[in-house]
Formats: sequence, C-alpha cells, structure tokens
Amino acid sequence: MSYAYLFKYIIIGDTGVGKSCLLLQFTDKRFQPVHDLTIGVEFGARMINIEGKQIKLQIWDTAGQEAFRSITRSYYRGAAGALLVYDITRRDTFNHLTTWLEDARQHSNSNMVIMLIGNKSDLEARRDVKREEGEAFAREHGLIFMETSAKTAANVEEAFINTAREIYDKIQEGVFDINNEANGIKIGPQHAGSGSNQPAGGQNAGASGGCC
Repeated sequence: MSYAYLFKYIIIGDTGVGKSCLLLQFTDKRFQPVHDLTIGVEFGARMINIEGKQIKLQIWDTAGQEAFRSITRSYYRGAAGALLVYDITRRDTFNHLTTWLEDARQHSNSNMVIMLIGNKSDLEARRDVKREEGEAFAREHGLIFMETSAKTAANVEEAFINTAREIYDKIQEGVFDINNEANGIKIGPQHAGSGSNQPAGGQNAGASGGCC
C-alpha cells in the first residue's frame, strides 16, 4: 500500500511495563498476557490516516534490560517519535523515567516527539503512581501524556496516532527536514497525490515479542 510518509517510532522503558503488549495491541488488536522477554529489538508496522494522508508507522520495540541498553541507543537515531512507557502499578518504573529520557534526548535528534505513557490503567486497584504525577512529569519535560491499557486497548490507538499527528504538524510547520531520513521520516510514493481514503488497517510486520 502506498503512503505519503513513513514515521519511525521507538518504544522505550523498563522491562515488564508492557511495551511489546502495546505494540501488539496496536498492530494486531490483540492482547497476549504471557510473553517471552524481548531480546534486543523487535519490529511492527501499521498504516494510519491523518488528514487524508496515509502514514506508515514503523515501530521498534526495545528490550528494557540494562544489558541491551547499548543496542537500544543505536535505534534512537533515526526515530521521529518515541513512546516512553512506565507501569502505573510499579513506582520504580516511574522513577527511572528521567534516566530513559536523558538517554533518549542524548542519542536522538532534538525534534523527536516523545509520548509519555502510563500503562496498565486497567489495574486501578494496584495503582502506585497517580495520574497527576505522570501529567506533572510530562509538563515539566515537554512531553505528551496518556494513560493506556494494552489489555483493554484503552487509549492505545490514541497514543500512537497522537504521536504521529504531532510529527505531522511539525512537518507542516517546517520543523523537520523531511529530506533527511536521519530524522526518522521518509517521504512515500503517495506524497504527491491527494491521499487515500482507505481506512487504516492493522498490518503486522512480525511483532511477536515479549511484554517488556
């Protein structure tokens, strides 16, 4: 399927916060409660529609373990968007956000759009991080913020699509140099056209991974 733009994403955060589950819910619309740990980096893709333009999202799901941090860093470059995920039931995953964010900003281009995600919102009874804390962290660091549930699919679509919309707006404003693919944006064959009205489909490109 042709597209106007391809946006590259990276999903980052501690192990076990549900990064792979978010990707699987977005690309396949399904939840897999038991996963192997992600080893290194895994990949998924899906087509979405923004303002009548077909946008292909190419999403890299990274391992949260420290042992894979150097591999993860190599994927920051060339990413237009990042989903920084923590688990609302585990305060330690929230406390580590600053380290993840510093890492991301050090190794990525300065215009990368970062969405902060508090995942597992379905586990309200076990909540350990207040929504207001997530909102405050996002405000302080200039991030977009959402709480999601990979299990119930709450806000999963919105998280990926709102990040894409922010990138798209930056393209319209001339913030991104779209001729430099190092920015994580590639002009597609449809760009010169008027945009397809075909609905976004869940196209999986091998997102098989672990829930972390």
